Amino acid sequence: MRKNKIIILIISLIVAIIVISLVSNRYSTLKEKETDFAVRDTASVTKVFIADKKENSVLLERITSGWTLNDQFVANTKVVDFLLSTMKRLRVKAPVPLSIRTGVISRLASNGIKVEVYQEVYRINLFNRYKFFKHEKLTKVFYVGDATQDNMGTYMLIEDADNPYIVFIPGFRGFLFSRFSPKPDDWKSHVVFNTKLADIKSVALKFYEDPENSFKVDIEDAQGNYKMTAMHSGEVLESYDTLKLLNFLTSFRDLRYETRMNNLMTPMKLDSIINSTPVYELTLVNRFDDTTKVPMFKKHSMPESIANAYEMLVPVDHDRFYGLINDGNDFVLMQYYVFDKVLYPLSDYRN
Repeated sequence: MRKNKIIILIISLIVAIIVISLVSNRYSTLKEKETDFAVRDTASVTKVFIADKKENSVLLERITSGWTLNDQFVANTKVVDFLLSTMKRLRVKAPVPLSIRTGVISRLASNGIKVEVYQEVYRINLFNRYKFFKHEKLTKVFYVGDATQDNMGTYMLIEDADNPYIVFIPGFRGFLFSRFSPKPDDWKSHVVFNTKLADIKSVALKFYEDPENSFKVDIEDAQGNYKMTAMHSGEVLESYDTLKLLNFLTSFRDLRYETRMNNLMTPMKLDSIINSTPVYELTLVNRFDDTTKVPMFKKHSMPESIANAYEMLVPVDHDRFYGLINDGNDFVLMQYYVFDKVLYPLSDYRN
């Protein structure tokens, strides 16, 4: 009898230990999931979707040559890389104190930014060595809120988790929500032209105020045979400065604008400039017959409000000008320092 009691006691202890262990592990797993904000393998990230409650959203998708934005634009690779680096380094500083927990959850629900991360994963992964059946999967969803009172952390919440946390990046002093912008403008590439010489079919430069200096260059073959034509008269130049022309053509490899102006001007002023006569117009056709046309407009050297009233008296800005890119969707500010090398007139190329 005594022996049976000992056996029952031992069994009871074992069962108790197993139950405690299971509960502990379950609690530990839940806690780990609640605090698992970091995206450790950013190389496997295929898409990132970011949205707010004001109908702003961005979809960043990885392609062979970089990243796309909302299936329509080229994304700024540097900004996307910064986002990936941020997500990789996210760490939990502390749980949100109970005294403010309700308020934080309420703000996250009403104003939080939703972040969805998609990655390439394997259905079968043995010891991280034998991997089979790769597919894309939504691996992480979390909400980004406002900053803590000392601006040293950011409130975040994993989707379906009960508790929000204060998240930070070790070694960084500041908040993080600005890195998860849901506004497309913050992710657009500043590239205007990004075409290698080997991919150019033709380039035309039109001078509206000096049409005799407008010209077109056709690349006839890969051996460096070009046809340079005066657009005003149709004259084909028999002799021209080949070194200058080569410098002109190779400059289209990387030309970028400074600032997007769509939201920095009144619609009335924007329409006024766009509907005015451009100063220049660059048209590039690549070997796939894709055409990029960029009309360029004068910029006054004084604020536009003053220029509106004294248009004829205000001098033209010789450092910057305006351009219309992305099929007329984006009105941007450009620098002569960057674009001067592709704005020389025909007379500069004549021998």
